[in-house]
Formats: sequence, structure tokens, C-alpha cells
Amino acid sequence: MAPTASETNFSDDDEQLHKSKVTVVGSGNWGSVAAKLIASNTLKLGSFHDEVRMWVYEEILPIGEKLSEVINRNNENVKYLPGIKLGKNVVADPDLENAVKDATMLVFVTPHQFMEGICKRLAGKIRVDVEAISLIKGMEVKMEGPCMISTLITDLLGINCCVLMGANIANEIAVEKFSEATVGYRENRDVAERWVRLFSTPYFMVSAVQDVEGVELCGTLKNIVAIAAGFVDGLEMGNNTKAAIMRIGLREMKAFSKLLFSSVRDSTFFESCGVADLITTCLGGRNRKVADAFARNGGKRSFDELEAEMLQGQKLQGVSTAREVYEVLSHRGWLELFPLFTAVHEISSGRLPPSAIVEYSEHTPRLNLLEGSAQYC
Repeated sequence: MAPTASETNFSDDDEQLHKSKVTVVGSGNWGSVAAKLIASNTLKLGSFHDEVRMWVYEEILPIGEKLSEVINRNNENVKYLPGIKLGKNVVADPDLENAVKDATMLVFVTPHQFMEGICKRLAGKIRVDVEAISLIKGMEVKMEGPCMISTLITDLLGINCCVLMGANIANEIAVEKFSEATVGYRENRDVAERWVRLFSTPYFMVSAVQDVEGVELCGTLKNIVAIAAGFVDGLEMGNNTKAAIMRIGLREMKAFSKLLFSSVRDSTFFESCGVADLITTCLGGRNRKVADAFARNGGKRSFDELEAEMLQGQKLQGVSTAREVYEVLSHRGWLELFPLFTAVHEISSGRLPPSAIVEYSEHTPRLNLLEGSAQYC
């Protein structure tokens, strides 16, 4: 017997209730590209609501209009991703609580220094069954030690949080050039695969690994190495020097990660989030670009000044991450073990000239301590 109209309506309503609803928290360059990727998939995948909300930190543009209103009218983030259509199912919302209230999947992609405040605003305002993923590269340093952003989200909001990192220069993905990314998850492979489906496109290949800390630390620490690479470029030291800096930087990334978290897997450093992200960031990212300018000016112009001039409102992560890592190294007596990380902070803060980036070679780091890293944690 054919179903009645009421049975059909109930079935449709029930299906809608079980569809995942996605909100992107952040609308900068990478946040806008993430929204574009996700929106292209929610239209095609039956397990997701079509609409993708994107929380926008409201700004008044030079034309006198609100950024969120211009995004919704033009279907384009004219400030942070000009010339790229986001998808008609992307809805910009300047009200954070309203943007997340019905979401079952939250994508966090804001500068890491703002995340604690955002989480405190969201506490008690989100669904209890929500899943989160962080695309944020950075860490919080507290009295009790370093705290990864995914852990901050879990602790403050009481929700599971995966991470997505990779060789992802946003403007290249926006024009659909091929790239890869890595999802890091803790225990639930099914949740990780749902994130993989949500982000994957023919030009954006995503894989999952069970190593949240490893994936997240790769994405965080590579920005410090990119600052070092920028110094090398600004001083015109050449490709051999830059390659050496990148190799030593990768070694320090791996050593630092495994000292903090013994669970970090060696294989993670060979995923997109590891060596691939390091390479692309040292060749073309914003951290490298501004560090290059810093070195060409002999360190006489601050990173804050150069950031404001060169990035049109986007934020550097490498300088603040270098400072945070330096605090951890100093507190634990590890400064001599990580001469490259140490030098990047001391140059960035004006204590050393940019040329000091290669003088670390006078020190021999005792990185063989990884044989028994747990005793140093």
C-alpha cells in the first residue's frame, strides 16, 4: 500500500532532522575558502543541510557598508577573498550565537589568539551533540603548560574536536588548484570520515590519521620555520641555506612534538600536514613573505607594522607561535635543544639581527634525547 501524505511528510521531516548542519566560525582568507569547499559538498551530499552558515566578525568596509551584508549580496568576501564566489548556500552571519545555534558540525578557523574568548562566548550556547574541527594553527600557553587549540575547544565547550591541516595556501585552493590535507582524530574513525567527506573535492584530497596532536603541532610549528625561511630569503642567502633551514626546522618540529606528546607518530610528519605543509609555507605563505620584508629592512620595522601594511587585516601566526614555543622551551630548560626555534623568536623580538638565523650552527642540539623523551616532559 502506498504511504499516506502524512507518512510521507513525517519521513521527509525525519530525514531533515538527521541531516548535519554546518557552521564555519571565521571568515578570513582560509575561513572563506573552507566555507566554499564545504558549501560545494553540502549541495551534493544528502546527509548535510544545504545551507552553510559562516560567522563574520563584522567590519565596516571603506565603502561604508557592513562586510556581512556585502558578502550576502555579492556571494563574495570582498575583503579577504576577492574575486571568488563562495556558493549561494553560504550565509554570512555577524551574530556568533545565532550562527552556531542549530549547528551539529562546527568548523573553527580564526586566528588562534581569539579562540579562548570565542569559546567562552559559546559555552552553553551550542548543541550537546555537536562535533567540531579546528583548522587553526597555533597554541595557548598557560601556567600549567602548552594547550593545543583542539584541546582548548574540548575543555571549554565539552565537545569532541578533530583537526585539519595541510599544504593549504588558501588562494590556490580558492581557484581550485590541486592540494591535499590531513584530518587528525582521536578515537572515532566514523566522525573523521564524515569530515573527510565534507571537505573532499576532486581538487582537494583529504585523508585521516589517528593523531590529533601530531597533525595539529605540524600545522602550528611549521609557521615558525616559515619565518626562518623568510629571513633567509630577505637576506638573499640562497636555496641551499633555505633547504638546510627547512630540514633543521622539520627536525625541531618532530622533536618538540614528541617531547610534548609521546603518542605523536613519526608517520604523521610524512602526511600533507607535515613535510608538504612545511615546504609550501616556506615557499609561498604569508609568514615567509612578511619575514622576508623584516629581514630586508634589517629588523628595523616591526612585524606588527609590516603585518598591518602587507596583509590587509589578515594575521600572522608564526611570530606569536614562536613566542609561545619560546615560553615553553624556556620554562622547561629546552632552549639549547631547539636553536632554530629559539633564534626565530629572538630575531622577531629584536634581540638578535636577522643574520643570526644561520648562526645556530655554532650550537649542537642534543636531539638524541628523543630516545627517552618522556623523562623531559
